[in-house]
Amino acid sequence: MTETKKIIIDEIKKIYDPEIPVNIYELGLIYNLEVDEKNNVKVDMTLTSPNCPVAESLPNQVKENIKKIKGVNNVDLQLVWEPPWTKDRMSESAKLELNL
Repeated sequence: MTETKKIIIDEIKKIYDPEIPVNIYELGLIYNLEVDEKNNVKVDMTLTSPNCPVAESLPNQVKENIKKIKGVNNVDLQLVWEPPWTKDRMSESAKLELNL
């Protein structure tokens, strides 16, 4: 994993779903994260449901936070719905945090 990718993941971990007290990375909302040799970033993310109240703001927050990272050139964020998010996508620490 590149240093830039680690920094991006750390930045994403600062963003929390407003309804669940777990960051969106540990929650499993980031399906794919790629950084190319020119530090262009591609992110595929989802939400816990299509009717999520932050459907407009959360993806924009992720994109803007990544754009602020020194050295990042471009951020292509796609909101995807396949496969649908389930609790199985959560990290073990997130499951422990939520007593699941």
